[in-house]
Amino acid sequence: MRIAPLLLGAAALWLASGCGEEAPRPRPARAPASDSSPNARPEIVETLRADRAAVRHPSDGGGRARFAWEGEPPPLRAGELARFPLVYEAGPLGIAEGGWLFLQVPPQWGWSAPQTHDPRAPGFTEIASDAEGVQLEPRELGEELGIRVAGRSLAAGETLRITYGAGEIGARVDRFAERGSRFHLAVDGDGDGVRAFLGDAPEVDIGPGAPALLIATLPSAARPGEVVTLRLAFLDRAGNAGIPVEGEVALSAGPGVELAASARFARADAGVRAVALVAREPGVVRVRATTEGGLEAESNPLLVAPEPPRILWGDLHGHSNLSDGTGTPDDYYRYARDVAGLDVAALTDHDHWGVPFLDESPALWREIREAAARFHAPGRFVTLLGFEWTSWLHGHRHVLHFEDDGPLLSSLDAASDDPAELWAALRGRPALTFAHHSAGGPVATNWAFAPDPVLEPVTEVVSVHGSSEALDAPIPIHAPVAGNFVRDVLARGWRLGFIGSGDSHDGHPGLAQLASPSGGLAAIFAAAPTREAVLAALRARRCYATNGPRIVLEATLAGRPMGERVPPGDQPLRVRVIAPGALERVEVIRGADVAFSARVPPGEEQREAALDEPLRELRPGEFVYLRAVQRDGGAAWSSPFFVDAEAAPLARGSHEER
Repeated sequence: MRIAPLLLGAAALWLASGCGEEAPRPRPARAPASDSSPNARPEIVETLRADRAAVRHPSDGGGRARFAWEGEPPPLRAGELARFPLVYEAGPLGIAEGGWLFLQVPPQWGWSAPQTHDPRAPGFTEIASDAEGVQLEPRELGEELGIRVAGRSLAAGETLRITYGAGEIGARVDRFAERGSRFHLAVDGDGDGVRAFLGDAPEVDIGPGAPALLIATLPSAARPGEVVTLRLAFLDRAGNAGIPVEGEVALSAGPGVELAASARFARADAGVRAVALVAREPGVVRVRATTEGGLEAESNPLLVAPEPPRILWGDLHGHSNLSDGTGTPDDYYRYARDVAGLDVAALTDHDHWGVPFLDESPALWREIREAAARFHAPGRFVTLLGFEWTSWLHGHRHVLHFEDDGPLLSSLDAASDDPAELWAALRGRPALTFAHHSAGGPVATNWAFAPDPVLEPVTEVVSVHGSSEALDAPIPIHAPVAGNFVRDVLARGWRLGFIGSGDSHDGHPGLAQLASPSGGLAAIFAAAPTREAVLAALRARRCYATNGPRIVLEATLAGRPMGERVPPGDQPLRVRVIAPGALERVEVIRGADVAFSARVPPGEEQREAALDEPLRELRPGEFVYLRAVQRDGGAAWSSPFFVDAEAAPLARGSHEER
């Protein structure tokens, strides 16, 4: 029987492969010469296109479903066990004998797979009907349950009762909290193997667990006397927010810092507070926060200087439950702003990977646009309209629009199914594209398409999938392909700046590293927190990447900032690193090799480092970038410098040279 794909189960599998325990350093496969990605998945594309072209019977997708709790729904908490009673009512055309009803519980993050064979195991599901003469034949289909109608057809208005978690221990709930977690039901009304989803999916809300983490987040730079915001948040073990906490958090930051001695949390704060801080003297500020219950946190470093770098922290890539992620668009942006303390955020749900598909659902695209517009606050918090162009032939790219509206371009449409066509459709617009998990992972990037210099000046080198920078990177990407790393691409002569972003599917933009071995952040040297300034900075490659920690990384070569062209010859390199954690090493990568590695001696605790070294005999076509690595694997990568014979030397005494 051919079953049109639900797909979310497959998405969960490739996501899980990037989020488990760190494996031994992988041996990369060899990239073949090809007009598609070296590990392209054409079978997925064929399945998706077949599903698009399939003709649905009028009874497909018919009926409605609801939860049938006795009284008020019980409170559901992340990671707990629960019981879910569902009632399905057949639509006007019913379900023919031989037709099917499918139940897909949320497929990610630990939900029990529905099963009918073992009442002592999690996810046991009971199915019943009062429709006389109707026989129900369940079939376990991995992450979903199929129910075949036999004996006679299920007539309009007749019902099925489905109890998920009916056994001795119930069913395991998602380990991530979210509002509106959907149970998807689909109907193949005539039994021809093609189905459609019910228009409205029953939803449940999953609350957070007990407080287990306290985080404290500061901006990375400020002037003496400038008022900045310290953000405090209580989270559970999986990074979920929204915990109704009561009590005091003691605060300390050392001399010269004006900060309240404590912050009081009321239940209405839902575990999130903002506190004002003023540092009067130049230096590095770190705030310590403690609770009577034993939770402790130290903030990221705040550099206080007369002319500090303007660093905006962004997460430009993540998903909600409108495709294959967790939570609503509003919750995504609220977490980014209030919990993670980001300056810039973009929600980038998949074009054609979810239920329903975004490129076939104008209402969902409108919901995403409206959420981005609602949370956008120039000068305080920048939101960017985006989506993920999910090509299983050429690699995934997320697309960001730096305005309130912009086209949603499908990777399955003939007019936009390769990178050149994608860029052609975006040309002239304030938009950018970013290749991600480009060296392997779910699908590698087809670098046969040279990145458009205007629309793709920057690439995402790290996310929850690991790093695509190079095989010797901290936490390299899973399933890497030799020759497909970003360092290999730079060696071809292409000029790309570096960012990180989460690619989070857990509803935690800016803090994806809490539940995964790696996360991703973009540090953007922008003149102001506005869309225009962020776009200008990214196009100029004035940015760097981290895999989660807010490491301050400043670097100049030949007096030029990272991302720029520099003249050949002997040139001075100046680097400053201020890290949240203990540093292990600071490295200079020149071409294909690590040219220099300054290592902290074992046993020494060092969280700041500086380099002031000349680089000798730089040759046209070379590139240079920095990599700072903490002992815990946290890392930062500067955007590269590009040696160019046409780059004029700076005039003596210029601001950049100083």
